[in-house]
Amino acid sequence: AAGSREASSGGMATDEEQATGMERKVLDTIKKGVDPYGVFPSKPYGGTKDDPHLVPSLTNVRLVGCICEEDATETYYIWLHKDKIERCPSCGAHFKLVPCELP
Repeated sequence: AAGSREASSGGMATDEEQATGMERKVLDTIKKGVDPYGVFPSKPYGGTKDDPHLVPSLTNVRLVGCICEEDATETYYIWLHKDKIERCPSCGAHFKLVPCELP
């Protein structure tokens, strides 16, 4: 059956045609514009107190790492808490935890 479908459409089956289970759920959720697993590229944020980097989380606390400069050799880790804006002690970038849900 798969061979006839491939031949009739003129090529390989798409990811959507082949996906099953959790992969199917993720693809359907992404089509709706929701990004539960961080698949989309992150949006640029200023990293200021007024425009912090938004970090999605399923819990009220999350540990994140800040690589302050492109060629940095150290990562500064910061605990983020729900409803609080935290600041990187090295570069001063601000981060905020935002709730997200699984599909």
